[in-house]
Formats: sequence, structure tokens, C-alpha cells
Amino acid sequence: MGRKIRTRYAPSPTGHLHIGGARTALINYLWARKNGGSFVVRIEDTDVERNMEGAEARQLAGLKWLGIHWDESVDVGGPHAPYRSMDRLPIYQEYAERLRQNGHSYPCYCTADELDQDRERQLAQGVAPKYSGRCRNLTEQEQKALEAEGRQPSTRFKVPSGKVITVQDEVRGEIQFETDGIGDFIITRPDGRPTYNFAVVVDDALMEITHVLRAEEHLSNTPRQILIYEALGLEVPRFGHASIILNPDGKKMSKRDESIMQFVDQYKDLGYLPEALINFLILLGWSPEGEVAEEEIFSKEELIQLFSLNRLSKAPAIFDTGKLKWMNNHYIKQSSTERIAELALPHLIQAGRISENPTEEERAWMTRLVGLYQEQLNNVAEIVELTAMFFRKEVYYSPEATEVLRQEHVPEVLQAFVAELEQAQDVSGETVKSLLKAVQKKTGHKGKRLFMPVRAAVTGEVHGPDLRESISLLGKETVLERLRNLLQNRDNILSS
Repeated sequence: MGRKIRTRYAPSPTGHLHIGGARTALINYLWARKNGGSFVVRIEDTDVERNMEGAEARQLAGLKWLGIHWDESVDVGGPHAPYRSMDRLPIYQEYAERLRQNGHSYPCYCTADELDQDRERQLAQGVAPKYSGRCRNLTEQEQKALEAEGRQPSTRFKVPSGKVITVQDEVRGEIQFETDGIGDFIITRPDGRPTYNFAVVVDDALMEITHVLRAEEHLSNTPRQILIYEALGLEVPRFGHASIILNPDGKKMSKRDESIMQFVDQYKDLGYLPEALINFLILLGWSPEGEVAEEEIFSKEELIQLFSLNRLSKAPAIFDTGKLKWMNNHYIKQSSTERIAELALPHLIQAGRISENPTEEERAWMTRLVGLYQEQLNNVAEIVELTAMFFRKEVYYSPEATEVLRQEHVPEVLQAFVAELEQAQDVSGETVKSLLKAVQKKTGHKGKRLFMPVRAAVTGEVHGPDLRESISLLGKETVLERLRNLLQNRDNILSS
């Protein structure tokens, strides 16, 4: 092609950043970065009825959080400004006028009722619905008569008949479309606003976009857009259509599908890490080649180096939530405990576990607590449930813990541990280690016969994170209270 590669992501400000949109943005970002090109984010806000206040800011914030950064957009400007469609209305009007003057468009006065009637008639005849062309050849006199009725025309593109449009899709190879199945389509509404298929062509052409990389759902738009490019004498970009994403049940995702969280904000709020989500999203319909073909963990920098359009799959991609959890767990384990603790703090505050303005001492304690469970976290929000026993007054004994605590030697072990703990000046990990050794020496019990009863009595479970650190974090008084309570009420507790 010879031109500098330029890609774009063009969301509508109608809601939160969808995971499918994030994947599209990522594909465009990686292709631009891989080739030393530019990545543009453009806001397509002509659907004013559906635009939501704050949606644009949320979408941009979601992309930034993911680490997808752009070269040109509404916030940083650029040589092709403005980057909002509604700020470009005069540009669309100019190009719509060009189409009118060169005979590629015409005014359409059809009402919604008339269009519905035509559609129903075609369906009844077993014909695929398309515009009937009833306004295509109106005389000037007929047009004026309709305007006298108060009808405001939209503008339709005049689709040539009998033509085959061939697309060399970067993902799907050669695809052909027959214009006879398309029908004349609207390019501007009665109020002058452009429709998507018209605005996107004008914007992509003027912003010198070389590659239009998007989801498979847009494939049917491609022939309409190529027709507009050709009618305006504009250079047609390369197209590539990534596979659709299916939910874990193998069904096409809909906005009402509750089997999966669909918005980037939801993952962020639950404590998924952006690098995990990036890694996961790109593997939905793309795979590397060569020596790393079997690997699944990649940094953003590695993805930039490895990414190629010819490795995008035509086959649908399954959104495997289990794989995402595994991947996020990997990145959590690789992160510093301080980072994960900072992400955990809002969750612990919301659950009432930590004060809203924690002291340095509280923060230090909380960081140690998070470190105790960091390797278990699939997402950071899980910290609330995992650490519940540190904040409860009473201990809830699992069936397995109850079985351990019923063993005959348990009171001897626990009484010895209480005696040692009462004399301790602190409960650091090293101190607890010394206390357990002293209990072993005094009672003769060691290994599981020593550690299991202490863990079960203190935490209510037989499995869990490091026992010494758990006791240290619970604190001397809390541990003593739990042990004494169990020793005093053992029969009642274990029989309930």
C-alpha cells in the first residue's frame, strides 16, 4: 500500500466499554504499534437518541485502564480534528452534496409506515427485504408535491444493479457481494445527520485510515461502504473482520446475556488486572505462531511484536471465564503485594472490614493480610470472603475441623499452646514458631497432630495460608480468646 499504517477504534457513546469493543480496539492498537503506525480513537455520536451522558469519558477511561493508548482523539487532538462525528456535520453535508451532484444519491420521502408495508409485502412473497426504490425516479414535480405535504426527505444512496463487489478481507480472504441484494440505503437523515455507513466512510477516508479492523458483525456493512468510497473517488482501505465472541455455553452473546460480565468496568471493579484482561482478550480469536504457539501468557510489549492479522481466526471464539480467572490469578501472583493490597482496600472498606481512612498501621496490617491470600486470588474482590475469619467474633468450624478437634489429644495441645502464648511478649511469625516448638517439646505431639488442632481451633479450618502469619495477624488476644472459648465449651461446640 505504501502509506503509513493508520487504524482506528470508533465507539458510540451509548454505554460502557464492552469487552467486544475492547478487543476490537486492542486489535487496531496492536496492528498500528506493530507497524510503527498511528492509532486513532474517534467518537461516533450521531445516534443522539441513544447517547448517554458520561459514556464517552467512561469508554476512554476504560481504554486507558487497559493500557490501550492512542495518538489522535478528542482529548489529545491531532491533524484530522474534530474527532466527534457531531462536530463534523458540515463535512458530511459537503460529501453528501457531492454524491447528489454526481447522481449517486436521491431524496427519499417514504414514511416509516410505507417502508414497513413494503417490507411485509416482500416477506410475504418470500423475498429478502430491501428498499423497493419507490422514490428513486421521482420527477422534480413529484418531489415538490411530497414536500408540500410536509414530508422531510432523507437521502438514499443509489446502489448500481448487477455489480459484484469483491473484498480481500485480511481475516477471511476473498468475499464477494452482489449489489442486487443490497437495495438503496439511507446516507443522511431528514435532519441532515449522517447514518453510520456514510459517516464512517467520510471519516476513515479523511483521517487516512489504511486498515478497518472490526468485528464480524460489520461484514455486511462492507459492500455499502465500498460503494460510497468508489462513488466519491476515495481510496478504499483494507478490511479485516475478527470472529464473533460466544458465551461460555457456545451461544452468541447478547447485551441481555447474564452468563458473563460484558463490560470492562465490571472486571476492573472486581479486581481483574488490565494486563490479564488484555492478554485474555487478544487470545479470543488470535493465536501466535512459531516457538510461542503453545504459550498463553504475553505482555503487551510481546503482543505488539507477535501480533499479525493472518493469525486472526475465522472461527468463533469462546469466552472461557475459567481461563480468564486462571490468567488473572497468574498476574496477581506476579504483582507486588503492595499493588494488590491497594486494589483490595476499597473492597475491604466497603465490607466494613477496614476504616474509610485507614492509619498507616492499619494499612500495613492489611497489606500483610492480602499477602497471606495473594496466591489464591482469582480476582481481588475475593479477598473479602477469603479473609472473613479475621474479622468474625466467633469461629465457624468446618466439618473437617470438627473431626480434628474431637481427637483425644487435642485439649492437651491447645492447653499447652495457651500457656506458652500467655507468656509471649509478641506474636510475630518467629515467636509463634518458637511457641509451637515449645508445645511439641512439652506434649510430645508433632507434625499434623500438633499443627492441625491449633489451626482448626484458631481458624475453624484444617487448610489455609501460613499458620504462623495467620496467628500473628489475628493477634495475641484474639487467638487466646478463641482457644479458651473452645477449651471451655468444647463439648457444646463440637456437638452442635
